[in-house]
Amino acid sequence: MNERHRRRSIRLRGYDYREAGAYFVTICTANRECFFGEIVDEAMQLNRLGEIVQDEWHRTAILRPQVSLDAFVVMPNHIHGIISFDAQEEGKARLAPTTARFGYPIAGSLPSILGAFKSACTNRINLARQTPGLPLWQRNYYEHVVRSESELARVREYIAMNPARWEEDSENPNQIGNPQGDVALQKIFDERVV
Repeated sequence: MNERHRRRSIRLRGYDYREAGAYFVTICTANRECFFGEIVDEAMQLNRLGEIVQDEWHRTAILRPQVSLDAFVVMPNHIHGIISFDAQEEGKARLAPTTARFGYPIAGSLPSILGAFKSACTNRINLARQTPGLPLWQRNYYEHVVRSESELARVREYIAMNPARWEEDSENPNQIGNPQGDVALQKIFDERVV
């Protein structure tokens, strides 16, 4: 069997990713290539491709009224952001998904919104680079359901401090920090109050 078809989903089985609440997402570039700019004096300096990514992220909330955006950063080869789904208006409750198969995005869900974001970025960037059909992003992304206000505050701080910690970032191809992963990110979830 092809490796592509043996990938396991990171989605929570049975969880409705249209549920009101905040989601922390990380999306990496294909092969973790640094397409979007560079870190200078612990601050991200976006290039024209990074500006496209930033613009498309902000458009996400404009195109989808049920979505609001929180902390966000474009890094040289990935993004971090918090995307929230607002509670539905009274009388307009969502129906539980009953016909979609596991692993396929449902309209208005986190996977479908992030898929549209990735597609829009890829199309615009490939047009700018004159590289039709070239992949920009890794196939999947990392997502975490934010479960408390204190966790939300820690995620916001992590996102804000990400450029200053680039030298130790596990996504940095020239990483000089902990090769086992992102210690600051793990601390967010270790301190979770359940």
